[in-house]
Amino acid sequence: MWSMCRRSVKESPGAGLVAADTWPILPRKPPAHPIRAGQGSARNASRVCSARLVDMTAVAVPPLRATPGAPFGLYLHVPFCASRCGYCDFNTYTPAELAGQPGSTVAGWLEALRRELDLAAQTLEAPAVDTVFVGGGTPSLLGADGLAAVLDAVRANFTLAPDAEVTTESNPESTSPAFFADLRAAGYTRVSLGMQSAASHVLRLLDRVHSPGRAPAAALEARDAGFDHVNLDLIYGTPGESDDDLAASVDAVLAAEVDHVSAYALVVEDGTALARRVRRGEMPAVDDDVLAHRYELLDARLSAAGLDWYEVSNWSRPGGQCRHNLGYWNGGQWWGAGPGAHGHLGAVRWWNVKHPNRYADELAAGGLPVAGFEELDDDDRHVEQVLLRIRMRDGLPTALLAPEELRRADDAVDAGLLVRSGENLVLTDRGRLLADAIVRDLLAD
Repeated sequence: MWSMCRRSVKESPGAGLVAADTWPILPRKPPAHPIRAGQGSARNASRVCSARLVDMTAVAVPPLRATPGAPFGLYLHVPFCASRCGYCDFNTYTPAELAGQPGSTVAGWLEALRRELDLAAQTLEAPAVDTVFVGGGTPSLLGADGLAAVLDAVRANFTLAPDAEVTTESNPESTSPAFFADLRAAGYTRVSLGMQSAASHVLRLLDRVHSPGRAPAAALEARDAGFDHVNLDLIYGTPGESDDDLAASVDAVLAAEVDHVSAYALVVEDGTALARRVRRGEMPAVDDDVLAHRYELLDARLSAAGLDWYEVSNWSRPGGQCRHNLGYWNGGQWWGAGPGAHGHLGAVRWWNVKHPNRYADELAAGGLPVAGFEELDDDDRHVEQVLLRIRMRDGLPTALLAPEELRRADDAVDAGLLVRSGENLVLTDRGRLLADAIVRDLLAD
């Protein structure tokens, strides 16, 4: 059986790296981790920040500093969804779940976000921002005016680089030609749309509410509004999906003339409605052999159409790579703002409290809403470098590997799983299907 790991390494679009024993390879959203500073400490990056956990116990957090001259990104988390998809385990909330909580309204969330961005700018001395990614949740529920206000909050505290990439995720059913035109006028440069499938029965099983043709139509509307960079997300391997269903989905993506595609194997996450259905025997578990076959199918069709893989789950036309996600995969620096968002600066990863009401309360009290943090040592950094860089088309630099790891890499080359490209090791087509096993073997004690 093919050994394919389907867990996320995010954000998604902003997700702190998961424990090495899960060996994530095919991501849904990239990594992050947030911090919560005590009042006053956010005003001086040279001082220790005070973080409070759920029990309100103070925790000393190392100083946060942005490396001058290095790319810097912002991930902004919008926690609102009109309804919950059965497969989703992200930090999202429906109106019914937030009813009667004043800090959990859109207005309350936006005010809290402004406060966090203000504290972040003071802590880091406002470095120039190279990429912004607004994720969720469903950012398009804010409307174009709401998303413009989010970007205004960024500009009020940071300077955007002249060539900054500014992305928002959107659900097809909450967009329109006017929405995209206003979004482009506000300064967004890239849109990522959740399509998942062009098959109506697959959308129903995933609890997606848009019609099969709406996502490609929305992508065309975005392009007509002046967006040169548009992504469509696909999910493959859903029980009941056929090869023809996936082929039709890819054909619909190609007809929309987007310059980027993300395709993720379905993950049945614990605690989701989908997991409960599998546990009750209402639907079969995801089959790894089917996932491998579907991955090969979509990769072949996308590659033939000029969309080349640059990360295990991402394909683009020339110039269409997502720069924000490249920052995650290359171990870059970013601040994650919003409920449950994660950030990474230097050797520190941190993550915010999850609930919007608690998030707003913590910021109203004058401090960053940090739930926890971790400091990465050299071994942690090494594991993450191998784990992430091997996913990239550019490959894993051999200079990062210890002598014993290089010997194991030679074994993987001999087995046809890796090829040498200059000083880098690159996954073969077969190696992409077995990437989790390759990482595990390289890092074996």
